[in-house]
Amino acid sequence: MPLDFAGKTAIVTGGANGIGLAAARVLAAGGAKVWIFDLERERPAEVAASLRGQASIVDVTIRASIDAAFEKSGPPDIVVANAGMGLPATFDATSIDLWNRTLAVNLTGIFLTVQAAAARMKPRRQGAIVITASTNSFDGEASLIAYNASKAGLLGILHTAANELGPWQIRINAVCPGLIRTRLTETSFSKPQVLKEYFRDIPLGRGGEPEEVANTIAFLASDQASYITGATLFVDGGQMAAKFGTWTDETAEFSEGLWKLR
Repeated sequence: MPLDFAGKTAIVTGGANGIGLAAARVLAAGGAKVWIFDLERERPAEVAASLRGQASIVDVTIRASIDAAFEKSGPPDIVVANAGMGLPATFDATSIDLWNRTLAVNLTGIFLTVQAAAARMKPRRQGAIVITASTNSFDGEASLIAYNASKAGLLGILHTAANELGPWQIRINAVCPGLIRTRLTETSFSKPQVLKEYFRDIPLGRGGEPEEVANTIAFLASDQASYITGATLFVDGGQMAAKFGTWTDETAEFSEGLWKLR
């Protein structure tokens, strides 16, 4: 059943590229009036124009910046709190500056976005919020301590907000992507040997595309998910379900970026 967002205003933070852009496209295709909130360097106005949407320059770490953008867009029906960052560094080499910046964008930025969205949804007693979390909300991938901590913290925001906003008929859910082909992961996707070993532990044998996450976001934001709140939905090809490696060289081969049975 096609998802219908006609007459709804949808806001996507970090919507000028990657998963955010894919989500904006799906929502716009469903008839939503889409607003992209992003940093100036990401040229959100140009991206939004390609979707017949609108944009605001926003720094999600600053509440005043978020509030100003919401005043322009008007009360939202859907908010995709997606803006995030991730820079690798070993535990010992993670500087306090990297730690603070990562948590400011990934954790505080989501908190401020959800808080601002909820304040505007409450008077209408309706709304759907989707957070972009991660499989790293649950595991401890090496050299990503700040990112992992920030994404784990999002689950605390998710569960608390679902509890407190539910009486206002505001739903909030999270997607937890695995390795998805975006600007942040392009280095990994350019190394076949890295992918071969990484994808051994993914039952579907490959990485994901932004559109696959976007479709999940759109479902959670839609009326089809009207009785779902406080949930996390993995979009990871089964990675978090597979404790041990799925693929072996004896039974399969790796070519063109994915594993296939012989």
